[in-house]
Amino acid sequence: MIKKEFAISTGPLDIRVALIEDGVVAEYYVERTYDRGIVGNIYRGKVARVLPGMEAAFIDIGLSKAAFLYVGDVEKSAENGNEDVEFDGSRGSPAIKDLLREGQEIMVQISKDAIGQKGARVTSRISLPGRYLVALPGDRRVGISRKIAIEADRDYLRDLSQKLKEDFECGFIIRTASAGKISYRQLKTEGTYLSGVWKEIQTRYASSRAPALLNEELRLSLRCVRDFFTEDIQRLVVDSKDEYDEIIRFIKMFRPSLLKNVTYYKGPTPLFDQYGVDAAINKALGRRIWLKSGGYILVDQTEALTAIDVNTGKYTGKRNLEETILRTNLEAVREIVAQLRLRNIGGIIVIDFIDMENSGNRDQVFTALETELKKDRTKTTISKISELGLVEMTRKRTSENLNQTLCEACPYCERTGTVKSKMTVFLEVFRQIEQAAARSSGKEVIVRVHPGVAEYLESDPHGLAALRKRLKPSIRLEAASLFHQEQFEIEII
Repeated sequence: MIKKEFAISTGPLDIRVALIEDGVVAEYYVERTYDRGIVGNIYRGKVARVLPGMEAAFIDIGLSKAAFLYVGDVEKSAENGNEDVEFDGSRGSPAIKDLLREGQEIMVQISKDAIGQKGARVTSRISLPGRYLVALPGDRRVGISRKIAIEADRDYLRDLSQKLKEDFECGFIIRTASAGKISYRQLKTEGTYLSGVWKEIQTRYASSRAPALLNEELRLSLRCVRDFFTEDIQRLVVDSKDEYDEIIRFIKMFRPSLLKNVTYYKGPTPLFDQYGVDAAINKALGRRIWLKSGGYILVDQTEALTAIDVNTGKYTGKRNLEETILRTNLEAVREIVAQLRLRNIGGIIVIDFIDMENSGNRDQVFTALETELKKDRTKTTISKISELGLVEMTRKRTSENLNQTLCEACPYCERTGTVKSKMTVFLEVFRQIEQAAARSSGKEVIVRVHPGVAEYLESDPHGLAALRKRLKPSIRLEAASLFHQEQFEIEII
């Protein structure tokens, strides 16, 4: 059985969450305090433009870029995030021009964050996620997550779904967390709560004018607790007392039995250093990932797709070439899936395995890939290995990947690559200054950084000025023209 732990590190400017599986960082999420993601937010928007040729419309929701609404997202029943849901019946989709007109006001929900040059994607079918249920206002159907595989559990939940239909006027998705011995009382309590949230949203809609925010999704730490903290997570560790208290209050509302698995971390070593999270993230930002055997994979990300190339590298094998290739490909499978999860890579993915002459070996590698992908909560589709050793697959994308979140275009290589953004470097400097100041009785902290980062620190209202108010030692900033953008030094005197 895999040992799973969640580590949540909260600072004044960001929240970071890592899923640790058997001591290895499997997933990583970050949310800047004043630049939160908007997936799940509900808005009163205005139709800015209808595009019959694309069967879509642009919706003004008050952001810098108009949101994009496909005709299928107007008609189809709302589904929550990564849930695969089984419903009875289907619906047709009329033309977008028959559904929307310019200037019309409409309630929409963010289904995908803005990525790159693309605006956010929205749906007009609202879904309100809870721990066990997703409420579907305006829909009368009740669906059960396909991820609940045990037929006895599905039969039990089908019986409960009939009671939900009788007691509520909206539809629901019964989520994966409901599998097991959940009682109807628990479902009904959450259904009542979600119905109340929907009524509040309707009230705000009636009293507002577009564009307006009607309901904001929970912050990252609470979303992860709500969606991912189940009985198979042995431990949830939090390094902030305020965040720990908030999480305890939140868990008490839906599953008090999980309280014993929540720990407040007070160790002298920073929580993410204790788990090796920062080291794993720095490794994941690289292009080349070495395998234990001496082989390696190359990860190249573009706007259209991600290409992953497998190479034998230093590995020469022991018997023959075909066995060497097979062992390298099998080892690469585990690392590829780990990198897809850790980097949050979505969209089209092409994997170039080393060519295998034996069809049985190709099948073995493909089966291993399918098995590893079962660990991934995000929906994937995958094709068989071609004669050239290529696998084409897709992975659902709802937010920016790790590279887009933490990096920016590199000015050193004519913008063909990336470096850590000034914001990311600043946050690293911020944390290390706090740690250094806590360990030392010095009266002055000297910070040497790249000139661009120095300018960012001085100009950002959340930057150096905020830090100077928090710490007793005075802070002196020095711009080092020869420093790389990611390089910095901290000295206490």
